[in-house]
Amino acid sequence: MDPTPSPAVRTGHPGPDGRPEPPHNPVRDRWRPAMRLALAEAVRAPETGDVPVGAVVLGPDGAVLGRGRNEREAAGDPTAHAEVLALREAARARGEWRLSGCTLVVTLEPCTMCAGAAVLSRVDRVVYGAPDAKAGAAGSLWDVVRDRRLNHRPEVIAGVLTEECAAPLTRFFRGGEP
Repeated sequence: MDPTPSPAVRTGHPGPDGRPEPPHNPVRDRWRPAMRLALAEAVRAPETGDVPVGAVVLGPDGAVLGRGRNEREAAGDPTAHAEVLALREAARARGEWRLSGCTLVVTLEPCTMCAGAAVLSRVDRVVYGAPDAKAGAAGSLWDVVRDRRLNHRPEVIAGVLTEECAAPLTRFFRGGEP
């Protein structure tokens, strides 16, 4: 299911990019400020030739514990995805690998590696913007995050600022500016 609202259900109120914002949704609305922080990370990734994906980890109190953006090209590291880097930084800030009570907010639906990292870090929830039909592992292609065979299954909140999160990716893959 595509979480992007159809034009018929838009509010008509202009968003930050001038396009109409989707109707209010209390579950998604509370994550918009954090998603904008993740977007700020994402738009910096193309500076090093990396895909524009950004992530933040919020502590139980809502404070940012970790930030990350894709750095595979910059670091020459296949594991340097935005989510993994944000989770690592959050674990350092917290002084332990268990991130219970925390939320991972990411602009693109996590891949299998990043979904696995979210599960293994014990975050309470994964919030993402744009779905990834080709590699998404939080419901689009696979559902690693909510696999009943695992001992930890974070809540998934999809579709937060979907269009804003998809735009830098579209520009990047079409060869345009981020």
